[in-house]
Parts: sequence; C-alpha cells; structure tokens
Amino acid sequence: MTGGAPHVEVVESEPDAADGQPVVVVLDGGMSNALEDRGHDLSGALWTARVLRDAPEEIAAVHWAYYDAGARVATTASYQASVAGFVAGGLDRVEAKQLVARSVTIAREVRDRMSVDGTSRWVAASVGPYGAVLADGSEYRGRYGLSGAELRDFHLPRLELLASAGPDLLAVETIPDVDEAEVLVQLLDDLGVPAWFSFSARGSQTRAGQPLAEAFAVAAAAECVFAVGVNCCAPSDVLPAVGLAAEVTGRPAVAYPNSGEEWTARTGRWVGGSSYDESLAPSWVRAGAGYLGGCCRTGPRDIAALAAAVNQLDSPVRCRKNRPVDRVDPAT
Repeated sequence: MTGGAPHVEVVESEPDAADGQPVVVVLDGGMSNALEDRGHDLSGALWTARVLRDAPEEIAAVHWAYYDAGARVATTASYQASVAGFVAGGLDRVEAKQLVARSVTIAREVRDRMSVDGTSRWVAASVGPYGAVLADGSEYRGRYGLSGAELRDFHLPRLELLASAGPDLLAVETIPDVDEAEVLVQLLDDLGVPAWFSFSARGSQTRAGQPLAEAFAVAAAAECVFAVGVNCCAPSDVLPAVGLAAEVTGRPAVAYPNSGEEWTARTGRWVGGSSYDESLAPSWVRAGAGYLGGCCRTGPRDIAALAAAVNQLDSPVRCRKNRPVDRVDPAT
C-alpha cells in the first residue's frame, strides 16, 4: 500500500497533544553488507550495482528481509548505479538505462507482494553522490573538482531515469558537499518528486568540512524535500545532527548511521567495532528524527531491533517551526 511519501505527524506543542499519531518511519539498513552476507563479492567498481545486473533476485531477497524485519521503506540498489558505469561494464546504453530503472521495479515488486498484510510500505530510489560512482571513497570527501554544470550533467539524467520508474520518493543520500547539494536541490524541485536529503557527516560538519547548519539550510530550500538529516555517519553523530536539522529546517529529521565501524579507502575494509544501538532511538526521536534506519554494516537484525524500539514510542515528532511537510500527503 502506498500513497505519496511516508509521513509523520509533527507538533510544536507538548508531545501528548497529538496522542496516537504516527511517531517515526523505520527505514531499511545496508544493502552492501546484506549482499555480502549472502555470499556476493562486491569488490568491483560497480559495487552493489553488479548484483543488480547479475543476480537481481538477490536484491529482491534483501528488500524482502528488511521489510520483514519491520522496515517501512526499501531503498533501491541504485546508489552507485549509473548509465556510464554500466556501459563501462560492457552494456549498451539502452540496457544500462533499463537496469537503473530496474532497481526501482525490483523494490516495487517486493513491496507489492507483501501488501496483502495491509501495511503501508514505500520504495525510495537511492540517489548517491557523484563520488560514489568513482568507487574510491570520494563520497566521504567531496570537493571533486567539478563545476556545477558538470555535476548537473551527471545527476539530471539519473534522477530523471529513477523518477520515471515510479518510486514513491527519492533518497538523496551520503552527500558530502554543500556545492553538490546546491545542484541537487535545483534539480529536485524541477522534478517535483518527494525526497529526503541526507549528508555524510563527521561531527558538526559535512565530510567536505562545511558547517552542517549551512548544508541543512541548502537542502531545505527544495520544496519537495520533506526531511533533512545525515546518513553513513557514526551513531554518536546522530543526536546533535538531528537536533540541528530539525531546528534549521522545521521538518522531521532523517538519520541512518552506519554501524560505527570506519571505512578505509586505502585498504577497502571496515575497521573497528559496532556501536549501533537501537536504545538510542528514543533520544533521536525526541530531538526531531522522524525517519530512522541504518546504513553500512547494519543488517535486518539491527532494523528489527530498531523497529521494536520505535514501536514502543507514543509521541509525535517535535519540530521548532511550522509544518512544511504538510504538502506531502500521508499514505492511505
């Protein structure tokens, strides 16, 4: 069941003023680690997009696992998928375009098969940064040395292709740089598809070193953006980031941190231990988060635990300004 973008109730009064309203929408977790757990080698430049090409049924299985764990949103395997990347991998342009669109269709098919239980679920088409297609960790740095026109030429065809495949919303995610965000915001309003917008961050800055407050304000300039926040950050970065996002934008925040392990581009490995803790979710919601999930190295078990934690909450999300998300209709 779908009907526009997922919606949470936002109030400016005390939490009990809207008792019984939806509290938070649970998102899914990492696609890459879930595929690796299923035995797939993601070491090539296409990353998860290679499985989209070679074993689409495995992508569907991951979507099913996250929905089954309690996620209400499936994020498509298009984060690193691009026409240019598939062409470099040996496909012609027509096949490459079909494959990018197929990432949305796979998730929609899984959602529709599960609709018999009456639960509203959504499909978010993943829109990763330019740095993701470089497969060298650039999404954690930004500052690619490209002009705004070059970034527009990269993003626009992919956005149009994903939007034409019929997702419920766009997940513009892991954006490291305000400069890239400014380009994307203009394109999003031209498309008019509901979207959340999340930055890769470290502490109070984007990965490119700009203040998060500035980044959040840029993202919120898009009329179609209903939530702003962070992803692929450390869990410890979430609480201050969602509070700041809610304060700056007046909209519910979105947050889906990684496990807390650290990616090293030089070795292509994650190091350290996990600090993902679903018991932190209530504090994130109190700070303004309306959309919560996991990113790299979080799996269906983490999302099941998160869903159980947020299902115990009974207060709407609080923001400090008016309710610009009212233009996004709740699902019915």
